Amino acid sequence: MKARMKYRTLTALLIGLALLQPGCAKESGEEPQWASEETAGKLTIHMMHLWPEGGAPGQHQIVNKIIAEYQTENPNVTIKQEVLDNERYKAKIRVLSAVNDLPDVGLTWPAGYLQDFVRGDLFTPLDDLLHGDLENAFLPGATEAYNVGGKTYALPLEFNIAPVYYNKRIFARYGLEPPATYEELLRIVKKLADRGVVPIALGDKDRWTGSLWYMYLADRIAGTENLASALNGTASFTGPGLIQAAKRIQDLAGMHAFSNGFNGLSNDEAKAQFMDSQAAMYLMGTWELPNYTTSTAVPQSFRDSMGFFKFPAVAGGKGNVDSWVGGPGVGLFVAENSPVKEEAKKFVRYFVKRWGEESVNGAGILPATKVDTSKNQLPQLYVDLLKEVNKATNMTLFADIQMPNDAAEVHLNQIQALFGREITPAGFAKAHDAAIKNENQALRE
Repeated sequence: MKARMKYRTLTALLIGLALLQPGCAKESGEEPQWASEETAGKLTIHMMHLWPEGGAPGQHQIVNKIIAEYQTENPNVTIKQEVLDNERYKAKIRVLSAVNDLPDVGLTWPAGYLQDFVRGDLFTPLDDLLHGDLENAFLPGATEAYNVGGKTYALPLEFNIAPVYYNKRIFARYGLEPPATYEELLRIVKKLADRGVVPIALGDKDRWTGSLWYMYLADRIAGTENLASALNGTASFTGPGLIQAAKRIQDLAGMHAFSNGFNGLSNDEAKAQFMDSQAAMYLMGTWELPNYTTSTAVPQSFRDSMGFFKFPAVAGGKGNVDSWVGGPGVGLFVAENSPVKEEAKKFVRYFVKRWGEESVNGAGILPATKVDTSKNQLPQLYVDLLKEVNKATNMTLFADIQMPNDAAEVHLNQIQALFGREITPAGFAKAHDAAIKNENQALRE
């Protein structure tokens, strides 16, 4: 659910942006930003990731631990990090892609997001890493999401689903129970809003956050198959179930379900509102689990107040509550033009293996690799969500990840317009159909 880069159409623009970015300018004879070294047997690997200490302390600590261990075991290797928050990371990766100056190792998202990097020969295939100790190490379907043209271009670290987290103390204060139906959810929203409590934290400035709400309503009303067909262009978004889902979004906005000024709030601001107990609910991926379970930077009283529920069923809908929006999260890539490519691949193999071992206990993350948790003392919230992953009947990949790239950008813009009631549900649907048709046609040319 991440922002998009369209390599073939945005290269010129992004080169211009690169020249304006500190540390990214390229003058004649100047070294590229990363300038990976391989001298006198000493290697430097540059890694860029999106887990800053302030926003993702659990993940940040694990990265540092794995790097320290790798450097101890490989004293000829130094790994230098650049750490950015999610949105700044996405923006900088676009800029660096346009001037073919990616870090040796970085993070990417699967499916449609990945394709333009592959077409631009920016990522190197990693199929040779899927043997030995990583053979059969991943959950079913995890690596397939990173496969383009029969080759695997990144190795996944996370496997995520998106539950609705809720504050049990706020619910208890107002005599509320987790909803089993969408109609019950609406009653909860109304009761909280009438009492001056923000029902749902939402920062739709980032757009993909609002997409989660539309995706679930579309799945619950139209059904998984109809949603999937519309997303791949074999059916229309003008179908009655998908139109109804768009209408429900506007109904929610109209009843003050979301944070005040939600279309101008970032996800980080909405998350802070929820974690300050200023909102009762928050629909978000399980990458947030560390903040709700293991992170000592978060007060224990808040962690104790966390619960979750599945996105509820809609009366008369074709969906199933065990159908989730989610799938493989970020994965590690190695840059095709890395001067230390082989060592970078060796590091990625090591990192993926250690991440699976460390992420469960160290951060409460759902890893993309198979991990035996039977002997671990794990937070109940983590255990319950892991059970939901195991019994899921369907996993619909986040819309902006699976859709063709230009169409994904249209989707995100239309989501924001829909939430802001700047477009009708019919207009929303037609814009999607046109964008997907144009993109599919361009891919065939």
